[in-house]
Amino acid sequence: MVSQISQLKKGAHIISATPGRLLDLINRKKVDISKIKTVVLDEADEMLNMGFRQDIESILNETPVDKITLLFSATMLKEVRKIANKFMNNPLEITIGKQNVGAENVEHICYMVNARERYLALKRVVDYHPNIYGIVFCRTRRETQEVAEKLLKDGYNADALHGDLSQPQRDAVMKKFRVKHLKLLVATDVAARGLDVDDLTHIINYNLPDETELYTHRSGRTGRAGKRGTSIVIANLKEKFKIKLIEKQIDKQFSYMPVPLGRDICEKQLFHLIDRMEKVAVDDTKIDSFLPEIYKKLEWLDREELIKKFVSVEFNRFLDYYKNTPDLNMPKDSRGSGGKKTTMVGFARFFINLGKTDDLKPTTLIGVINDVTGIRDIEIGEIEILKNFSFFEIDEKFTGTLLKSFKDKEFKKRKIVLEIASKKGTVSRRRDGRQRDRKRPNQIKHGRNSERTFRKRRKTK
Repeated sequence: MVSQISQLKKGAHIISATPGRLLDLINRKKVDISKIKTVVLDEADEMLNMGFRQDIESILNETPVDKITLLFSATMLKEVRKIANKFMNNPLEITIGKQNVGAENVEHICYMVNARERYLALKRVVDYHPNIYGIVFCRTRRETQEVAEKLLKDGYNADALHGDLSQPQRDAVMKKFRVKHLKLLVATDVAARGLDVDDLTHIINYNLPDETELYTHRSGRTGRAGKRGTSIVIANLKEKFKIKLIEKQIDKQFSYMPVPLGRDICEKQLFHLIDRMEKVAVDDTKIDSFLPEIYKKLEWLDREELIKKFVSVEFNRFLDYYKNTPDLNMPKDSRGSGGKKTTMVGFARFFINLGKTDDLKPTTLIGVINDVTGIRDIEIGEIEILKNFSFFEIDEKFTGTLLKSFKDKEFKKRKIVLEIASKKGTVSRRRDGRQRDRKRPNQIKHGRNSERTFRKRRKTK
């Protein structure tokens, strides 16, 4: 701060700043932007996603009316339009390509696994792509650090990039990643903002982002300059609706692939090793003097034995690790007996008195849950938006938190009613040990009768 103030006193034609720091300097009377000629908001959508809207508005209120304003945004969110309409005069919108559409050279792949096996699936995906050089995206700082530490412990060249790092720490991580001393960078969306790294082969979505537009940001970091890239999603069955939203957003379909089995990975690694051996450059001048001793030491081995031992030197660790490892793939049919869909174990099902008439969408509901609870890493399952009410599923360990957080809350000036609903098509056990089928959604307390009730209430109003 001291050095920045010193530089500003000497005068500057251009100030490049984060919203928080610039607002701080304005409040300290160290910066006067009342006579500037141009304002540029770079990555406007990202700044708004990070919660800087109030800071941005406070800064723009300090600027003259007749300035030139430029907004650059990879995705056109409603919030960006609101800023434009409020602070710009008859703005001209220039679009390069289609809005929010994924890059043409990027392949989109999805692996479906149980949530608890997400990390095991990540390792298999990485091992199946020996030449991988990419970014693993997580939703929270804590998860980012945990995944990076696990990868390091398991022998992978990986490190974390998140908001808790100091600038020197961030610079050190990025330097190692740019020179490819790291093959995996585990990062949050906020920390990866503005990164410009060439030749990324893969983007791995360890968790899907809360906003579908952010997926476009993530996947667009690979497949640049005419090169091919791959964006991978590791998801569970309860996230299928999010994938459908993303497919609609990027105008592309995901390829659903089976998680590689141990045998598949060993085969891939074996031929990768052989390819490296075939392509390695030999400097005769440096090894000629050692060859007589090497030949003498290996003369007892025939050609076949020599090849086997050479391959096994590096290959054995994969054979040992993946020996008898389980299949991580989800069953192709997620239905229970009788063809009824089942609720995934570990999820609680909720009723909420908001629906399509309230302009409720899956992404809106996720945002409301995040805002009300203040927790952004609650695992959310299936969402069913009906006309006047909806059902959704979340990790059952957050049941108490959710019920407490939604008490006396409103959505668009309407009081929210949130209650636990019966799980769809699940099977429970009676005290005598026999099974009983729980009621279907239209038979439970908040079903068709509730819809009629809400219709009557609205007509009365």
